[in-house]
Amino acid sequence: MSLLHALVARGSVILAEHQVPSQQDFSHATQTILSKIPPNDSKLTYAWEQYLFHYISEGGFVYLVMADDSAGRKLPFAFLADLQRKFLELPSSSAAVLSSTPAYGLQGTFSPTIASLMHTYNTAPPQDEIARAQAELNQVKDIMVQNVEQILNRGERIELLVDKTDTMAHQATAFRRGARITRRQMWWKNSKTLALTVAAVLFLLYLIIAQFCGAALHCGAAS
Repeated sequence: MSLLHALVARGSVILAEHQVPSQQDFSHATQTILSKIPPNDSKLTYAWEQYLFHYISEGGFVYLVMADDSAGRKLPFAFLADLQRKFLELPSSSAAVLSSTPAYGLQGTFSPTIASLMHTYNTAPPQDEIARAQAELNQVKDIMVQNVEQILNRGERIELLVDKTDTMAHQATAFRRGARITRRQMWWKNSKTLALTVAAVLFLLYLIIAQFCGAALHCGAAS
């Protein structure tokens, strides 16, 4: 999937978010980047490894989506524009109400909307919205791409690295567990093969000896 994690926030306070099912939790990375977004109206893309964090900041609210770099920029910004419109259409989107909404106060009501919109743009993105986003990107030349490393201090870099290391550790643990199970299965298979081979050899020896000594194997008995 191209779009991985999306949210709507008031400043650095997340009001609602949604992440597609994944082995890696991107919530800490998005929260860290969200805290670095300036308060003025702006549009920007932050690059981090193979991921891009696109956002629109307008009127004190931030609309952010994390995507694979293969998604480009047209699709994520088209998604963000659509997300912004749907958010502003909420009955509770007045400044007075939203100014006092606590963190994740809209998770129950707006997170399903984010999830549905992400699914649409990940499976069958509306071409007219993408064309509109492309036109806006062409008009606004200040939508730059900035490396995340340029906005993070050393401690935050370490925290992001820890998140990545934890995920790799979990994956390594699962790999080792799978390797042990595979080795155990191979050991049983080899043991069964060896037992069947020994049994076959013993039976073959019995048949050979039985030809000379009889079925009871009385080779030393008197005629």
